[in-house]
Parts: sequence; C-alpha cells; structure tokens
Amino acid sequence: MEFILFLPVLLFSVVLHEYAHGWVALREGDSTAFMLGRLTLNPLRHIDPVGTVLVPLLLWLAPGGVLFGWARPVPVNPRNFRNYRRGDIRVSLAGIAANLVLAFACTVFVVLVVRLAAAVAPLGPTLALVRRMAEFGIYINAILAVFNLMPIPPLDGSHVLYHLLPPRLGMHYRELGRYGILVLLALVVFLPGALRLLLWPVDLIAGVAHAFIRLWI
Repeated sequence: MEFILFLPVLLFSVVLHEYAHGWVALREGDSTAFMLGRLTLNPLRHIDPVGTVLVPLLLWLAPGGVLFGWARPVPVNPRNFRNYRRGDIRVSLAGIAANLVLAFACTVFVVLVVRLAAAVAPLGPTLALVRRMAEFGIYINAILAVFNLMPIPPLDGSHVLYHLLPPRLGMHYRELGRYGILVLLALVVFLPGALRLLLWPVDLIAGVAHAFIRLWI
C-alpha cells in the first residue's frame, strides 16, 4: 500500500526535476527540450521504465533504506547557451533547486493537512493518506536534491565542479564521466552504507522539515 503512495510522489518529483532543467535551459538560449516536446509536466514524456519504476520497486523491497529513482534526462545542448559556463551551472542546479522547493512545499502541505484533519474529523482517514504522501515528498525530494548534487559524473553536481576546476584538470575530470554510472551502481548495489553516509544531508533536511511541522501542529 505504501509503495502505491510513494510511486506517484516519486514520479512527480523526478518529472519536475527534469522539467526544471529544460525550463532554465530555454531561458539560457537552448530550445532543444522545447522543440522535442520534453518541456512538459506530462509524466508519459519523462518516464524511464527502469529508473522510474523498476529501481524504486527493487530498492523498496531490499534492505538498506535508500530510495530514489530518475526520469529520462531532458535533452540539453550547452552549445546553445548565451553564456556556456553560466548556463551550464544554472541548468545543472535547476533540478536540485526544484526538488528543494518541492520538499518545502510538501512540508507546508503536511501542516495544512494536519490542521484540516483536526477541523474535519470525517476526512481523517483520507487525509492521513494524503499526509503520508506529503511526508514521502519531503524525503524523496531531499534525496533527489542531495544525490544529484554529488560530484560524480554525470550527476548535476559534476557539471558545477567541472567549471570550478582548472581547465586541464576539468578536462580529465569530465573524461571520468564514462565510469560515473559504474561508480553509482557500485554505491547502490555493493556499498549502500557508503551511499547513506554520502546522503547524510537528507536527514538534516528532513529533520528541519519536521521541526518546522512541529511548530505549527
């Protein structure tokens, strides 16, 4: 039952993440996502059968407590940016910012749902499910933000770090991108403890969110 509540929240969160990349890319001068019909919140245009369904399901059933997923990446052509460096950084951080904003929105929504449940008792059971989905939203979006900020190619954080490195070192760093997926898979499958350690800011974000909630209920 909880996975049924979890999956639509994950789907919306990863779709918003990708939409944010495309939206900012358009404003930086690249219309690739728009021209290909990917600048949309329609989940059917973004679903990745593996990253949006299979991986979250397997992680839900497996021990370890790390849950995440992804959508099909929105196509972006950095050559079209008016300013390559600035555009690449902004587009890379856009998805992370979208997830942090959504985590905050879910936090506020939990407060509203709890207050509504107290005022309208007959809606209690339904609102309990809605509250659970919003709580999932806090956790999911915190994970997506922190995970994508990690400087492991091809994650968003690697684009930011690339522009902060000296050119020669940045070139070698970008070449490591061919092994990035293998590193991520190793963390997820073989070193879940190390992955949880890298994701420690998730607990901090979730803790702040729940502290905020307790102030209002």
